[in-house]
Amino acid sequence: MGVNAEAMHAAVAAMLAGRGQHYTSARRALVESLARFGRPATIGELTAATPGLATSTAYRNLTVLAGAGVVARVSGSDEFGRFELSQEFSGTHHHHVVCADCGLVLDAEAPERLEAALEDAAKVLAEENGFAITGHRLELVGRCGSCQ
Repeated sequence: MGVNAEAMHAAVAAMLAGRGQHYTSARRALVESLARFGRPATIGELTAATPGLATSTAYRNLTVLAGAGVVARVSGSDEFGRFELSQEFSGTHHHHVVCADCGLVLDAEAPERLEAALEDAAKVLAEENGFAITGHRLELVGRCGSCQ
């Protein structure tokens, strides 16, 4: 986890309060589970790691947490959505490698030179399309070690 747990929970509570939401025990449990995973996790993985948390409760609360900017939804190559703490709470800017066969999604940090090249390319694309870029995400798709 990029920030200490107490500071993270205080920041999450403040972000939710700013949207008129409460930091409930279910939301706190989801945030803690996501921090422990250290990679994008499916609803099934999160409910298995969070005893007593129903799937419907997880979906509802992840929607609220995503709306507040606490978590981000990550798409894999399968039908399962995955969730991770936003970069503010994970402490790192990162990208993802996605297995085209099993759908596994892992975090991947790019070297500084690649990040600089991505920033430059994003600026060019933004200018050509009339956008103001506020960030970027990169997903590399291939086969994980188990599926090769």
